[in-house]
Amino acid sequence: MSRLIVIYGPSGTGKSTLLKKLFADYPDKFGFSVSSTTRSPRPGEVNGKDYNFVKTERFQEMIGQKKFIEWAQFSGNYYGTTVDSVKQVMESGKVCLLDIDMQGVKAVKQTDLNARFLFIAPPSLEDLEKRLRGRGTETEESINKRLEAAQREMDYAATDANDQVLVNDDLDKAYAELKRFIFQ
Repeated sequence: MSRLIVIYGPSGTGKSTLLKKLFADYPDKFGFSVSSTTRSPRPGEVNGKDYNFVKTERFQEMIGQKKFIEWAQFSGNYYGTTVDSVKQVMESGKVCLLDIDMQGVKAVKQTDLNARFLFIAPPSLEDLEKRLRGRGTETEESINKRLEAAQREMDYAATDANDQVLVNDDLDKAYAELKRFIFQ
């Protein structure tokens, strides 16, 4: 069974872009554990592919049933990774990748999954703010919460909580670094 790789970093650092590129280039090598969330789908997101979209009541039942490796509540919504979704990928012979938040990283560190951790960082908080505003999907309150969370995540990453920090200031360079980390 392959080793779990955890990728984390502030919202807006390009994690999804990098992972989509990786999956396009290596469609049979990796499996993505699909997270569950109670937030509404964004335009173009597909249930079961981008996220498992569930009602709040169901998510809370799943918490009580200990179905999650990690879960968190952020901006009024729940997000989590089920044990089953990770095991399913790992048992398929593919490398399982998790894209989770800092709380999730801390929870995975408490498991016996023997994961490797990669932190994707923005070049600066100012750059991250520009990216978040450029999405056009965030409210002012949401942007402020995400920037506060980003600072906490960057502080945590500076504590050697990960195997590597990757600053995404150039997509091609960041993608090359991502591949080096994964294939080492």
